[in-house]
Amino acid sequence: MRFIKEIIFSIILPLLFIGCTKAPITGRNQFIMINEAEEMQLGLQSEKEILKTQKISHNPQQNAMVKRVGRRIANATGKKNFKWEFFVIDNNKEANAFCLPGGKVFVYSGLFKYISNDAELAAVLGHEIGHAIARHGAERMSSGILAQAGEQVLQSVMAGRGNPQNTAMVMQAFGVGTQLGVMLPHSRKQEYEADHIGLVLMAKAGYNPRYALKFWEKFAKSGETPPEYLSTHPAPAHRIATLRKLIPKVMPIYQRAIHKR
Repeated sequence: MRFIKEIIFSIILPLLFIGCTKAPITGRNQFIMINEAEEMQLGLQSEKEILKTQKISHNPQQNAMVKRVGRRIANATGKKNFKWEFFVIDNNKEANAFCLPGGKVFVYSGLFKYISNDAELAAVLGHEIGHAIARHGAERMSSGILAQAGEQVLQSVMAGRGNPQNTAMVMQAFGVGTQLGVMLPHSRKQEYEADHIGLVLMAKAGYNPRYALKFWEKFAKSGETPPEYLSTHPAPAHRIATLRKLIPKVMPIYQRAIHKR
């Protein structure tokens, strides 16, 4: 077992110290190996590809709503280095939204069938922008990089020992992010964290956090969802229950925000 300890201390632990950071608002410890400038460059490249391949909507009402709400949520983040832009993708079959690193926000037109007002849209945009400012994409990429690097290093080390059983044991021990059962709970953790950050952002922006419940309750009724253990997203009932617990904690933030307006 001594050679395993040598690998940990000489290779893995230095990487952990290099990539140690904390998520905003929640303070959760994160491992991120990609610097923010590199991440934002990836976001710009992704934006160009999306604009090439997706039909951008020119619906005046939907675009005005997304920009109006999006700017308020963006201002609440305090991210001055993000170059915020807001787009509606003309696709009524897709009810989704996302925010790329650097602040490029896209909303599918199909989402509007579940949106009744600005506050409900703020719940969605707060969640998606929460993913971006918490650097969840970079965090998941870093986990993949670490897993691949770890496999390559361990394979090369173990190759000289000629012991297939040791090789299998080490691979299993360091299978971070390489198996379904490991990755999915981590992804759900990010989803819950984005919900939390999103609630805080919409409250800071002056939108009543209770409307997050209204949106997710409507969305939960939209159709069948896969079992939670097969999905990277929390089951709707679990998400709603977690939001109910968080809302009383963020209501004072909302009250302060509306008194300033």
